Amino acid sequence: MIDRSLGDRIFNIINYVLLTILTVIVLYPLLFVLSASISDPEHVLRGDVWLIPKGFNLEAYTKIFQNKDILLGYGNTILYTLIGTAINLVMTVCAAYPLSRKDFAGRGMITGMIVFTMFFGGGLIPTYLLIKNLNMLDSLWVMVIPNAVSVWNIIIMRTFFQQSIPGELQESAMIDGCNHFQTLFRIVLPLSMPIIAVMILFYAVGHWNSYFNALIYLTSKDKFPLQLILREILIQSDSGEFIKLTSESAVRMKMSVEGLKYAVLVVANLPMLILYPFLQRYFVKGIMIGALKG
Repeated sequence: MIDRSLGDRIFNIINYVLLTILTVIVLYPLLFVLSASISDPEHVLRGDVWLIPKGFNLEAYTKIFQNKDILLGYGNTILYTLIGTAINLVMTVCAAYPLSRKDFAGRGMITGMIVFTMFFGGGLIPTYLLIKNLNMLDSLWVMVIPNAVSVWNIIIMRTFFQQSIPGELQESAMIDGCNHFQTLFRIVLPLSMPIIAVMILFYAVGHWNSYFNALIYLTSKDKFPLQLILREILIQSDSGEFIKLTSESAVRMKMSVEGLKYAVLVVANLPMLILYPFLQRYFVKGIMIGALKG
């Protein structure tokens, strides 16, 4: 064991204290939402719930699975996320791989043109008119095509291909008779699982939390994602603040919406929380790539 100086021990103590405080700051909102979702809405409205649930109640979750709008929005969000992430990943790989090859003529100019779009765009109204002329309004494709690829993610994946996969390995594959597609699928992608996992998580979270495109381009309620349904619930809850809750039915409605609001938040974020542990091991591999030389 290495003897640590007093300064090192003090530094470690300060780090542990700061990390503990940050962990509490991050975890408390999540735990509060979970506690509020399984508590009696009356206690939540009174502000009695801080961390521990009070008046255990699963009525909100029962209403979620009985509400056709919420279930339909949940299914739409899953569909948009799966299809959108698949398109994003294919487009990103198809752009990043050739840009990472030194023998690809004009890659610098193409990279500059792609990066240009990060800083300059047509704006919301021209984009809306373009999508309207393409007849994509109020359709599945309006949720997955306009954001089919991210320039920033292309740059990240291109850099990974350049720095983590030796060019000599790709050259040896070409000498053995592999064409570019075989090199990509047999050599490059199997060695790129860390960056692929990162891209899947980035794109999936983006699609799962997306609501602005749906708010602008979708008009049919049966195509709404879960985030728009959640927005309607929140608006309904906020509008209740301006109503004098004098009748018993109004009070019950207010409590019902309050419990439903927190329960939907839990259900909406659960898939992303489940997905992360399965991809975490690839993050660790990605961090360790290139750590040892020799």
